[in-house]
Amino acid sequence: MKPTPSGWPRLSSSVFYHDPREAIDWLCRAFGFELRLKVEGNDGVIHHSELCFADTSIIVRGSGGKAAWRARYHVPQATGWIAQPSALFVDDVDAHQQRAFAAGAKIIGSLGSNESREEHRAERAYGALDLEGHSWLFMQRTRSPSGCAKPN
Repeated sequence: MKPTPSGWPRLSSSVFYHDPREAIDWLCRAFGFELRLKVEGNDGVIHHSELCFADTSIIVRGSGGKAAWRARYHVPQATGWIAQPSALFVDDVDAHQQRAFAAGAKIIGSLGSNESREEHRAERAYGALDLEGHSWLFMQRTRSPSGCAKPN
Protein backbone atom coordinates (compact mmCIF):
# COMPACT_ATOMS: atom_id res chain seq x y z
CA MET A 1 0.00 0.00 0.00
CA LYS A 2 1.36 3.42 -0.92
CA PRO A 3 1.96 5.94 1.87
CA THR A 4 -0.58 8.70 2.44
CA PRO A 5 0.21 12.30 1.52
CA SER A 6 2.65 13.88 3.98
CA GLY A 7 0.93 14.89 7.21
CA TRP A 8 -2.35 13.19 6.33
CA PRO A 9 -3.69 10.10 8.14
CA ARG A 10 -5.03 7.07 6.32
CA LEU A 11 -8.51 7.74 7.73
CA SER A 12 -10.06 11.13 8.43
CA SER A 13 -13.59 11.65 9.64
CA SER A 14 -16.00 14.51 8.93
CA VAL A 15 -18.03 15.95 11.80
CA PHE A 16 -20.94 18.28 11.05
CA TYR A 17 -22.11 21.15 13.28
CA HIS A 18 -24.81 23.84 13.16
CA ASP A 19 -22.10 26.36 14.00
CA PRO A 20 -18.75 25.07 12.70
CA ARG A 21 -16.93 28.26 13.74
CA GLU A 22 -17.95 27.78 17.38
CA ALA A 23 -17.27 24.03 17.15
CA ILE A 24 -13.73 24.58 15.88
CA ASP A 25 -12.91 26.92 18.75
CA TRP A 26 -14.55 24.62 21.30
CA LEU A 27 -12.89 21.40 20.04
CA CYS A 28 -9.50 23.09 20.26
CA ARG A 29 -10.16 24.47 23.74
CA ALA A 30 -11.92 21.44 25.24
CA PHE A 31 -10.31 18.44 23.57
CA GLY A 32 -6.94 19.79 22.44
CA PHE A 33 -7.39 19.74 18.67
CA GLU A 34 -5.29 22.16 16.61
CA LEU A 35 -6.56 24.07 13.60
CA ARG A 36 -4.70 23.09 10.42
CA LEU A 37 -6.92 24.73 7.79
CA LYS A 38 -10.05 26.89 7.69
CA VAL A 39 -11.61 27.87 4.36
CA GLU A 40 -14.14 30.70 4.57
CA GLY A 41 -16.22 31.98 1.71
CA ASN A 42 -16.80 35.65 0.90
CA ASP A 43 -20.07 35.26 2.81
CA GLY A 44 -18.14 34.42 6.03
CA VAL A 45 -19.38 30.82 6.01
CA ILE A 46 -16.83 28.13 6.83
CA HIS A 47 -16.89 25.78 3.84
CA HIS A 48 -14.14 23.44 5.00
CA SER A 49 -11.81 23.05 7.97
CA GLU A 50 -9.28 20.53 9.16
CA LEU A 51 -8.34 19.94 12.78
CA CYS A 52 -5.55 17.65 13.92
CA PHE A 53 -4.82 15.83 17.14
CA ALA A 54 -1.41 14.14 17.16
CA ASP A 55 -1.46 11.93 14.05
CA THR A 56 -5.22 12.11 13.48
CA SER A 57 -7.37 14.55 11.55
CA ILE A 58 -11.03 15.52 11.44
CA ILE A 59 -12.90 17.70 8.99
CA VAL A 60 -15.40 20.10 10.58
CA ARG A 61 -18.21 21.39 8.38
CA GLY A 62 -21.62 22.96 8.71
CA SER A 63 -24.67 20.70 8.71
CA GLY A 64 -27.52 20.98 6.26
CA GLY A 65 -27.32 23.29 3.29
CA LYS A 66 -28.58 23.49 -0.27
CA ALA A 67 -26.27 20.90 -1.82
CA ALA A 68 -28.02 17.52 -1.94
CA TRP A 69 -25.16 15.68 -0.25
CA ARG A 70 -24.90 18.24 2.59
CA ALA A 71 -28.64 18.24 3.27
CA ARG A 72 -28.30 14.64 4.48
CA TYR A 73 -25.87 15.47 7.33
CA HIS A 74 -27.29 16.46 10.69
CA VAL A 75 -26.00 16.97 14.20
CA PRO A 76 -27.08 14.63 17.02
CA GLN A 77 -29.09 17.41 18.71
CA ALA A 78 -31.31 17.65 15.62
CA THR A 79 -32.05 13.94 15.38
CA GLY A 80 -31.54 12.56 18.88
CA TRP A 81 -29.20 9.94 17.39
CA ILE A 82 -25.43 9.60 17.51
CA ALA A 83 -24.34 8.02 14.26
CA GLN A 84 -20.56 8.19 14.49
CA PRO A 85 -18.79 8.20 17.85
CA SER A 86 -15.07 9.01 17.71
CA ALA A 87 -12.30 7.52 19.86
CA LEU A 88 -8.84 8.97 20.46
CA PHE A 89 -5.84 7.96 22.53
CA VAL A 90 -4.42 10.69 24.76
CA ASP A 91 -1.28 10.82 26.92
CA ASP A 92 -2.99 11.73 30.22
CA VAL A 93 -6.68 10.82 30.24
CA ASP A 94 -7.27 12.22 33.75
CA ALA A 95 -5.98 15.69 32.80
CA HIS A 96 -7.83 15.49 29.48
CA GLN A 97 -11.15 14.80 31.21
CA GLN A 98 -10.62 17.75 33.57
CA ARG A 99 -9.89 20.03 30.60
CA ALA A 100 -12.96 18.83 28.68
CA PHE A 101 -15.25 19.17 31.70
CA ALA A 102 -13.95 22.69 32.44
CA ALA A 103 -14.78 23.66 28.83
CA GLY A 104 -18.35 22.39 29.17
CA ALA A 105 -18.19 18.84 27.80
CA LYS A 106 -20.92 16.59 29.17
CA ILE A 107 -19.15 13.59 30.69
CA ILE A 108 -21.20 10.49 29.83
CA GLY A 109 -18.76 7.81 30.89
CA SER A 110 -16.70 8.65 33.95
CA LEU A 111 -13.06 7.65 34.13
CA GLY A 112 -12.64 3.93 34.48
CA SER A 113 -10.36 1.08 33.56
CA ASN A 114 -11.17 -2.04 31.61
CA GLU A 115 -8.84 -4.34 33.52
CA SER A 116 -9.23 -7.93 32.46
CA ARG A 117 -6.92 -10.89 32.01
CA GLU A 118 -3.22 -10.07 31.98
CA GLU A 119 -2.75 -11.16 28.36
CA HIS A 120 -5.24 -8.53 27.17
CA ARG A 121 -4.62 -4.83 26.73
CA ALA A 122 -6.10 -2.38 29.24
CA GLU A 123 -7.11 1.26 28.97
CA ARG A 124 -8.32 3.98 31.26
CA ALA A 125 -11.02 5.95 29.47
CA TYR A 126 -13.96 8.34 29.65
CA GLY A 127 -16.76 9.37 27.32
CA ALA A 128 -18.00 12.88 26.58
CA LEU A 129 -20.54 14.74 24.47
CA ASP A 130 -19.40 17.92 22.76
CA LEU A 131 -21.34 21.18 22.49
CA GLU A 132 -23.69 19.80 19.78
CA GLY A 133 -24.04 16.24 21.09
CA HIS A 134 -21.35 14.28 19.20
CA SER A 135 -19.97 11.39 21.23
CA TRP A 136 -16.25 11.09 21.97
CA LEU A 137 -14.23 8.44 23.82
CA PHE A 138 -10.77 9.32 25.12
CA MET A 139 -8.42 6.54 26.18
CA GLN A 140 -4.98 6.01 27.67
CA ARG A 141 -3.31 2.61 27.30
CA THR A 142 -2.32 1.26 30.71
CA ARG A 143 -1.20 -2.20 29.66
CA SER A 144 -0.21 -3.82 26.40
CA PRO A 145 -0.15 -7.59 25.96
CA SER A 146 3.29 -9.15 26.19
CA GLY A 147 2.54 -11.32 23.19
CA CYS A 148 -0.23 -12.45 20.92
CA ALA A 149 -2.96 -14.25 22.80
CA LYS A 150 -3.98 -17.54 21.22
CA PRO A 151 -7.68 -17.92 20.42
CA ASN A 152 -9.64 -20.22 22.73
